[in-house]
Amino acid sequence: MITGAHVVLHSRNAEADRAFLRDGLGLEFIDAGEGWLLFALPPTELAFHPADDNGVHELFLMCADLQAETAALTRKNVRYSQVQEAAWGSIVTIPLPGGGSVRLYQPKHATVVKLGTS
Repeated sequence: MITGAHVVLHSRNAEADRAFLRDGLGLEFIDAGEGWLLFALPPTELAFHPADDNGVHELFLMCADLQAETAALTRKNVRYSQVQEAAWGSIVTIPLPGGGSVRLYQPKHATVVKLGTS
């Protein structure tokens, strides 16, 4: 039985990105040793989308109330893009210090996980 998943994001500045997830996004973490921080993620869904190339992956964090979450990010001085509306959700892009980005969205579609409230 599969009981979890371990997601690895590659970064040009992993230390800065770890600090951002810890301090900017406030994700719960443990130090697995020698500064290797492992972050708890909320309940997660996995989807496969058609693509011309393999090896391209995206990380979307989900929330029940994007407006409340972006207000909380603003209070922490976390930068994010303007809200983009899509048929499937309201989305912001959050740049990472290491040069990558993650997206935060409020789904407009049915979800496998219960998002609760902010």
